[in-house]
Amino acid sequence: MLFEFFGGLGIFLFGLKFMGDGLQKSAGDNLRSILNKFTSTPFRAILAGIVVTVLIQSSSATTVLAVGLVSAGFMTLKQAIGVVMGANVGTTITAFIIGIDIGAYALPIMALGSFMLFFSKKHFVNSIGEIVFGFGALFFGLELMGNGMSPLENLPQFRELMLDLSFSPILGVTVGTLLTLIVQSSSATIGIVQELYSHGSVTLEAALPLLFGSNIGTTITAILAAIGASLAARRTSASHVFFNLTGTILVMLLLNPFTAMVRTLSDYFQLNPAMQLAFAHGLFNVVNVLIQMWFINQIATLVTKLIPGEETTIGYDASRLDVSLVHTSPIMALNQAKVEIGEMGEVVLEEYQSVFEYFKNQDVKEMEKSLQLEEVINDIDMKLTQYLMLISSEELALSSSNEHTIMMDVTKYLERIGDHAESILKNIEEGNQIAKRQQKVTGKNAETQEIFYDEDLVRMFQLVGKNIEEAVKSFTTNSYQLAGSVMKREKEINSLEMHLRAKYIERLNQGLGQPSDGIMFVDIVSNLERMSDHAVKIAKHALGFRYPFLNPKLSQAN
Repeated sequence: MLFEFFGGLGIFLFGLKFMGDGLQKSAGDNLRSILNKFTSTPFRAILAGIVVTVLIQSSSATTVLAVGLVSAGFMTLKQAIGVVMGANVGTTITAFIIGIDIGAYALPIMALGSFMLFFSKKHFVNSIGEIVFGFGALFFGLELMGNGMSPLENLPQFRELMLDLSFSPILGVTVGTLLTLIVQSSSATIGIVQELYSHGSVTLEAALPLLFGSNIGTTITAILAAIGASLAARRTSASHVFFNLTGTILVMLLLNPFTAMVRTLSDYFQLNPAMQLAFAHGLFNVVNVLIQMWFINQIATLVTKLIPGEETTIGYDASRLDVSLVHTSPIMALNQAKVEIGEMGEVVLEEYQSVFEYFKNQDVKEMEKSLQLEEVINDIDMKLTQYLMLISSEELALSSSNEHTIMMDVTKYLERIGDHAESILKNIEEGNQIAKRQQKVTGKNAETQEIFYDEDLVRMFQLVGKNIEEAVKSFTTNSYQLAGSVMKREKEINSLEMHLRAKYIERLNQGLGQPSDGIMFVDIVSNLERMSDHAVKIAKHALGFRYPFLNPKLSQAN
């Protein structure tokens, strides 16, 4: 009996995850954009939470995504609370799916899914195969669990426990919470309760508190995701606990009229036992959202007081790279990594501009700022690379795997641009030190100043800065136009480099300047040209030239 029950539970959980993974792969990048773009109002945030949870079949996963987005600063606490509320409604779809009695067809459904998985080379068909196979495995697992639990009806101890649950709703809520904590899935708990209720092993009065307890137990995932995360992420997790706990308390106070209403509506619509519980679960969550959605601001204020403090970010906030997201949704983690690459590009550009300002004004503060930013860039590079390596250990679709490779490249290009900026900073500082020594001997330092403030060199600084800026934007926004601008500007930069080298040689032939000045001057020019080269490589990724076979348009053209 235990073997069949736990085996069935394992197959059920596997089917649920497999189905969710297939849905997620089919949805692709749309999951993040739904949460990121369609949460401007509380109502839209709730709808976004519902849609994403229906797509990935896990309220816990949606909540983890919301925690990650809040931690990364792309969603406010109030928006995240709306998403959490929506996730609670979206997860009721699983209970309705379970309520459909198609267990007899579970094996042929799994067979159909396996054919789609193993006999098609199309990625989309494989994803649909995962959905179908997971769907069948879910019902097959339920059948096994039901068969395993059926002898329980004849055990006096089990009947006594179910009788206790009928007369002690608090005990029922506690058991439902603990069971969900153990199996890490409220859907699994609901599936077990639906099977018990369908076999007549528990009464409706005992089943409902078990369902309500599963809502409290499912908050553990969000709590675990928030450990070590940002302050905003911890507040999001706390709001999830508060919302589910408050809803459970409210419905427990009104348990008798709620139970009577479920019976009446079930009789009216002639629902089977499993569908009765699905209906009760859905009604509970919808009513809970309708009541609490008007108090999102108050909930946000409450959790802010319960978890006080202000966000302080020194250097790079690594909590934005949510590790739990890697296992929950590798595709979403990859999207988050791309956003972080954009952030890294902004820091690189800021360092470059700071170096340029130091070149023009010799402000010591700009030099210190540049060195600090270089440390931040190195930190981002290390943590982002580690994050991308974690993602690589997960199963990725071919397109996502290709994108992962490109991200690894772009991260390194940006880090090297930062290194070249630091080299220019050292060249300028070294030039200044030499100029000071020359001034002590001759009383003049004009020659070094003239070389370092060459108008063509200033022009090259400006062009390279524009290339870095547009290269990063072309990658993050997939803009062919910006990438094309970078490629065109590179020709002018290369011409300027040759012109500046020739100008330096001409100055030496005329007996102007010192060889040591010229070495540093040429180093600055070389570093600028290499920075532009790395920017071009990033732009080529946006165009598809670095790996032409990854770009369908270019592949067709070839």
